[in-house]
Amino acid sequence: MIFTVKLANTAGDLDAILQLRYKILREPWQQPIATATDALEGSSINAFIEDEHGNVIACGRLQENENKTGQIRFMAVHQHYQGQGLGKLIVAFLEEKGKVLGLEKIELQARENAVDFYKSCGYNIKEKSFLLWGLIQHYLMVKKL
Repeated sequence: MIFTVKLANTAGDLDAILQLRYKILREPWQQPIATATDALEGSSINAFIEDEHGNVIACGRLQENENKTGQIRFMAVHQHYQGQGLGKLIVAFLEEKGKVLGLEKIELQARENAVDFYKSCGYNIKEKSFLLWGLIQHYLMVKKL
């Protein structure tokens, strides 16, 4: 199957994205669904990939911060589709959107188990950052566009 990255344009798109974020990024740690979103949804670029049945199987978000810096957040790929390049498709799509916005670099907070993935996308560790829920080490990573 050929996967295509789409831009979330409807409330239904955002709801389906939120469900995947919750399932992958929050539910395994018994965190509420409200932690899978924030007040910047409306001003951010949400990208997603669907399977042949229209189910969201990968997603990521780009928000514009200050100083021509973007931030990728809420990257998630359904466990049955991990390792098939969907995350890289989402990251590349968001980077292209960032270039159109005139961003000069993108930062992200990578979970420890995702550091190698982001390195393979051209990101470099800037510093060890925070420990989410006292359990998941994060690293601030950056890439110049």
